[in-house]
Amino acid sequence: MQTEFIETAKKIIEEAQAVLITSGAGMGVDSGLPDFRGNEGFWKAYPVIKELGISFSKMANPTWFATNPPLAWAFYGHRLNLYRETVPHDGFKLLLDLVKEKQENYFIVTSNVDGQFQKAGFDGEKILEVHGSIHHFQCSQNCKRKIYDAPKEKIEIDMQKFEAITIPLCPECGDIARPNILMFNDWGWNEKRTDKQDYKYRVWLAKIKKTRTKLAIIEIGAGTTIPTIRNIGERLSDQLPNATLIRINLREPKVYNEKDVGLEIGGLEGIEGFVNV
Repeated sequence: MQTEFIETAKKIIEEAQAVLITSGAGMGVDSGLPDFRGNEGFWKAYPVIKELGISFSKMANPTWFATNPPLAWAFYGHRLNLYRETVPHDGFKLLLDLVKEKQENYFIVTSNVDGQFQKAGFDGEKILEVHGSIHHFQCSQNCKRKIYDAPKEKIEIDMQKFEAITIPLCPECGDIARPNILMFNDWGWNEKRTDKQDYKYRVWLAKIKKTRTKLAIIEIGAGTTIPTIRNIGERLSDQLPNATLIRINLREPKVYNEKDVGLEIGGLEGIEGFVNV
Protein backbone atom coordinates (compact mmCIF):
# COMPACT_ATOMS: atom_id res chain seq x y z
CA MET A 1 0.00 0.00 0.00
CA GLN A 2 2.84 2.39 0.84
CA THR A 3 4.39 1.72 -2.58
CA GLU A 4 1.06 2.53 -4.23
CA PHE A 5 0.87 5.84 -2.34
CA ILE A 6 4.43 6.73 -3.36
CA GLU A 7 3.58 6.10 -7.01
CA THR A 8 0.53 8.33 -6.64
CA ALA A 9 2.69 11.04 -5.08
CA LYS A 10 5.13 10.76 -7.99
CA LYS A 11 2.31 11.35 -10.46
CA ILE A 12 1.08 14.38 -8.51
CA ILE A 13 4.58 15.86 -8.58
CA GLU A 14 5.06 15.15 -12.29
CA GLU A 15 1.79 16.85 -13.24
CA ALA A 16 2.23 19.85 -10.94
CA GLN A 17 3.07 23.25 -12.40
CA ALA A 18 3.88 24.78 -9.01
CA VAL A 19 4.97 23.50 -5.60
CA LEU A 20 4.13 24.61 -2.08
CA ILE A 21 6.47 23.07 0.49
CA THR A 22 5.18 23.18 4.06
CA SER A 23 7.19 21.84 6.96
CA GLY A 24 7.23 21.32 10.68
CA ALA A 25 9.88 20.13 13.11
CA GLY A 26 10.01 16.68 11.52
CA MET A 27 11.77 18.18 8.51
CA GLY A 28 14.97 18.70 10.51
CA VAL A 29 15.15 15.30 12.21
CA ASP A 30 17.15 13.72 9.37
CA SER A 31 19.67 16.55 9.71
CA GLY A 32 20.15 15.53 13.36
CA LEU A 33 18.00 18.28 14.88
CA PRO A 34 15.70 17.57 17.87
CA ASP A 35 11.97 17.92 17.21
CA PHE A 36 11.01 18.56 20.87
CA ARG A 37 8.04 16.22 20.48
CA GLY A 38 6.65 16.12 24.00
CA ASN A 39 8.63 16.77 27.15
CA GLU A 40 10.61 13.54 26.85
CA GLY A 41 12.04 14.59 23.48
CA PHE A 42 12.77 18.05 24.82
CA TRP A 43 14.39 16.80 28.01
CA LYS A 44 16.47 14.28 26.08
CA ALA A 45 17.98 17.20 24.17
CA TYR A 46 18.35 19.32 27.33
CA PRO A 47 18.83 17.08 30.40
CA VAL A 48 19.75 20.09 32.56
CA ILE A 49 16.30 21.56 31.95
CA LYS A 50 14.79 18.20 32.89
CA GLU A 51 16.52 18.49 36.26
CA LEU A 52 14.93 21.92 36.65
CA GLY A 53 11.54 20.38 35.85
CA ILE A 54 10.76 22.92 33.13
CA SER A 55 8.58 21.81 30.20
CA PHE A 56 9.18 22.98 26.63
CA SER A 57 6.12 25.24 26.67
CA LYS A 58 7.36 26.88 29.89
CA MET A 59 10.94 27.22 28.63
CA ALA A 60 9.88 28.68 25.27
CA ASN A 61 8.44 31.71 27.01
CA PRO A 62 9.63 35.34 26.76
CA THR A 63 9.39 35.93 30.52
CA TRP A 64 12.77 34.19 31.02
CA PHE A 65 14.56 37.07 29.28
CA ALA A 66 13.39 39.29 32.15
CA THR A 67 13.59 36.85 35.05
CA ASN A 68 16.61 34.72 34.11
CA PRO A 69 18.48 35.95 30.99
CA PRO A 70 21.43 33.50 31.41
CA LEU A 71 19.02 30.54 31.29
CA ALA A 72 16.98 32.01 28.44
CA TRP A 73 20.07 32.58 26.32
CA ALA A 74 21.58 29.22 27.27
CA PHE A 75 18.52 27.61 25.68
CA TYR A 76 18.18 29.84 22.64
CA GLY A 77 21.92 30.38 22.26
CA HIS A 78 22.55 26.65 22.19
CA ARG A 79 19.85 26.24 19.55
CA LEU A 80 21.32 29.09 17.50
CA ASN A 81 24.78 27.54 17.62
CA LEU A 82 23.35 24.12 16.76
CA TYR A 83 21.39 25.38 13.75
CA ARG A 84 24.44 27.23 12.46
CA GLU A 85 26.51 24.06 12.60
CA THR A 86 23.86 21.76 11.10
CA VAL A 87 24.10 20.73 7.45
CA PRO A 88 20.68 20.36 5.76
CA HIS A 89 20.02 16.74 4.79
CA ASP A 90 19.88 15.56 1.16
CA GLY A 91 16.10 15.98 1.01
CA PHE A 92 16.55 19.74 0.86
CA LYS A 93 18.73 19.39 -2.27
CA LEU A 94 16.16 17.10 -3.91
CA LEU A 95 13.39 19.60 -3.26
CA LEU A 96 15.56 22.46 -4.51
CA ASP A 97 16.20 20.55 -7.75
CA LEU A 98 12.47 19.87 -8.02
CA VAL A 99 11.40 23.51 -7.76
CA LYS A 100 14.06 24.48 -10.31
CA GLU A 101 12.47 21.93 -12.65
CA LYS A 102 9.15 23.71 -12.11
CA GLN A 103 10.67 27.04 -13.26
CA GLU A 104 11.03 28.03 -9.58
CA ASN A 105 7.28 28.48 -9.26
CA TYR A 106 7.23 27.65 -5.57
CA PHE A 107 6.86 28.91 -2.05
CA ILE A 108 7.84 27.52 1.34
CA VAL A 109 5.82 27.87 4.54
CA THR A 110 7.52 26.55 7.66
CA SER A 111 6.99 26.67 11.40
CA ASN A 112 10.70 25.99 11.89
CA VAL A 113 12.92 28.83 13.05
CA ASP A 114 16.22 27.20 12.10
CA GLY A 115 16.87 28.80 8.69
CA GLN A 116 17.67 25.45 7.08
CA PHE A 117 15.82 26.20 3.84
CA GLN A 118 17.85 29.38 3.30
CA LYS A 119 21.02 27.47 4.17
CA ALA A 120 20.12 24.81 1.58
CA GLY A 121 19.92 27.44 -1.16
CA PHE A 122 16.22 28.30 -1.40
CA ASP A 123 15.31 31.88 -2.24
CA GLY A 124 14.71 33.81 0.99
CA GLU A 125 12.07 35.87 -0.84
CA LYS A 126 9.99 32.71 -1.25
CA ILE A 127 9.97 31.57 2.37
CA LEU A 128 7.37 32.29 5.05
CA GLU A 129 8.59 31.53 8.58
CA VAL A 130 5.34 31.64 10.53
CA HIS A 131 7.08 31.53 13.93
CA GLY A 132 9.96 33.83 13.02
CA SER A 133 13.68 33.11 12.85
CA ILE A 134 16.36 32.45 15.44
CA HIS A 135 18.86 34.15 13.13
CA HIS A 136 17.19 37.51 13.74
CA PHE A 137 17.01 39.34 17.08
CA GLN A 138 14.82 42.02 18.59
CA CYS A 139 14.72 43.96 21.85
CA SER A 140 13.00 41.98 24.62
CA GLN A 141 11.04 45.17 25.30
CA ASN A 142 10.47 45.73 21.56
CA CYS A 143 11.66 49.28 22.24
CA LYS A 144 11.68 50.64 18.68
CA ARG A 145 10.04 47.70 16.92
CA LYS A 146 13.27 46.94 15.10
CA ILE A 147 14.53 43.53 13.96
CA TYR A 148 18.18 42.99 13.16
CA ASP A 149 20.20 40.21 11.57
CA ALA A 150 22.50 38.37 13.92
CA PRO A 151 24.94 36.47 11.67
CA LYS A 152 27.95 37.18 13.88
CA GLU A 153 26.36 36.96 17.31
CA LYS A 154 28.25 34.27 19.23
CA ILE A 155 26.61 32.93 22.37
CA GLU A 156 29.06 31.31 24.77
CA ILE A 157 27.45 28.87 27.17
CA ASP A 158 28.54 27.15 30.35
CA MET A 159 26.94 23.77 29.64
CA GLN A 160 27.58 22.49 33.19
CA LYS A 161 25.50 25.27 34.71
CA PHE A 162 23.49 25.74 31.51
CA GLU A 163 23.98 29.47 31.65
CA ALA A 164 24.90 31.88 28.88
CA ILE A 165 28.21 33.62 29.46
CA THR A 166 27.54 36.19 26.77
CA ILE A 167 24.10 37.77 26.57
CA PRO A 168 23.10 39.79 23.49
CA LEU A 169 21.84 43.30 24.13
CA CYS A 170 19.54 45.54 22.14
CA PRO A 171 21.70 47.95 20.07
CA GLU A 172 19.08 50.67 20.52
CA CYS A 173 18.45 50.76 24.27
CA GLY A 174 20.93 48.30 25.80
CA ASP A 175 18.25 46.05 27.31
CA ILE A 176 18.32 42.27 26.91
CA ALA A 177 17.82 41.13 23.31
CA ARG A 178 15.84 38.04 22.35
CA PRO A 179 15.37 35.98 19.18
CA ASN A 180 12.69 37.19 16.80
CA ILE A 181 10.67 34.04 17.46
CA LEU A 182 7.02 33.67 18.40
CA MET A 183 7.04 31.96 21.80
CA PHE A 184 4.25 30.77 24.09
CA ASN A 185 2.23 33.54 25.74
CA ASP A 186 4.25 36.01 23.69
CA TRP A 187 2.79 39.51 23.46
CA GLY A 188 6.11 41.17 22.67
CA TRP A 189 7.00 39.37 19.45
CA ASN A 190 7.81 41.75 16.61
CA GLU A 191 5.91 40.26 13.67
CA LYS A 192 6.98 42.82 11.03
CA ARG A 193 9.45 40.52 9.24
CA THR A 194 7.03 37.59 9.14
CA ASP A 195 4.20 39.87 7.98
CA LYS A 196 6.30 40.91 4.96
CA GLN A 197 6.95 37.26 4.15
CA ASP A 198 3.26 36.49 4.54
CA TYR A 199 2.33 39.26 2.09
CA LYS A 200 4.67 37.79 -0.57
CA TYR A 201 3.20 34.34 0.01
CA ARG A 202 -0.36 35.62 -0.41
CA VAL A 203 0.55 37.43 -3.63
CA TRP A 204 2.04 34.20 -4.99
CA LEU A 205 -0.94 32.13 -3.86
CA ALA A 206 -3.42 34.59 -5.39
CA LYS A 207 -1.70 34.12 -8.74
CA ILE A 208 -1.88 30.33 -8.36
CA LYS A 209 -5.62 30.60 -7.73
CA LYS A 210 -6.27 33.09 -10.53
CA THR A 211 -4.41 31.07 -13.17
CA ARG A 212 -5.72 27.72 -11.84
CA THR A 213 -2.17 26.42 -11.78
CA LYS A 214 -1.82 22.77 -10.81
CA LEU A 215 -0.35 22.88 -7.32
CA ALA A 216 1.41 20.10 -5.42
CA ILE A 217 1.54 20.72 -1.67
CA ILE A 218 4.38 18.77 -0.08
CA GLU A 219 4.01 18.75 3.70
CA ILE A 220 6.87 17.29 5.73
CA GLY A 221 6.98 16.50 9.44
CA ALA A 222 4.11 18.71 10.62
CA GLY A 223 2.39 17.47 13.77
CA THR A 224 -1.08 17.89 15.22
CA THR A 225 -0.10 19.40 18.59
CA ILE A 226 0.16 22.84 16.98
CA PRO A 227 -1.55 22.17 13.63
CA THR A 228 -0.76 25.48 11.92
CA ILE A 229 1.17 23.88 9.06
CA ARG A 230 -1.19 20.93 8.60
CA ASN A 231 -4.16 23.28 8.39
CA ILE A 232 -2.59 25.20 5.49
CA GLY A 233 -2.37 22.19 3.19
CA GLU A 234 -5.73 20.75 4.19
CA ARG A 235 -7.48 24.08 3.66
CA LEU A 236 -5.93 24.64 0.22
CA SER A 237 -6.73 21.10 -0.87
CA ASP A 238 -10.36 21.65 0.14
CA GLN A 239 -10.63 25.06 -1.53
CA LEU A 240 -8.76 24.43 -4.77
CA PRO A 241 -9.63 21.62 -7.18
CA ASN A 242 -6.19 22.10 -8.75
CA ALA A 243 -4.31 21.57 -5.43
CA THR A 244 -3.29 18.21 -3.99
CA LEU A 245 -1.65 17.52 -0.63
CA ILE A 246 1.15 15.01 -0.12
CA ARG A 247 1.64 14.52 3.61
CA ILE A 248 4.91 12.94 4.78
CA ASN A 249 4.65 12.05 8.45
CA LEU A 250 6.02 9.02 10.25
CA ARG A 251 3.55 9.30 13.15
CA GLU A 252 0.52 11.19 11.86
CA PRO A 253 0.12 10.56 8.10
CA LYS A 254 -3.69 10.60 7.93
CA VAL A 255 -5.32 12.79 5.26
CA TYR A 256 -9.01 13.68 4.97
CA ASN A 257 -9.48 14.42 1.27
CA GLU A 258 -9.69 11.48 -1.14
CA LYS A 259 -7.39 13.13 -3.69
CA ASP A 260 -4.64 13.68 -1.08
CA VAL A 261 -1.88 11.23 -0.15
CA GLY A 262 -0.55 10.40 3.32
CA LEU A 263 2.84 8.70 3.56
CA GLU A 264 3.73 7.01 6.85
CA ILE A 265 7.42 7.62 6.40
CA GLY A 266 10.26 9.88 7.54
CA GLY A 267 11.00 13.17 5.81
CA LEU A 268 14.18 12.28 3.90
CA GLU A 269 12.99 8.79 2.97
CA GLY A 270 9.67 10.18 1.76
CA ILE A 271 11.29 12.86 -0.39
CA GLU A 272 13.72 10.34 -1.87
CA GLY A 273 10.79 8.04 -2.61
CA PHE A 274 8.78 10.32 -4.87
CA VAL A 275 10.99 13.15 -6.09
CA ASN A 276 12.48 12.21 -9.45
CA VAL A 277 14.70 14.90 -10.91
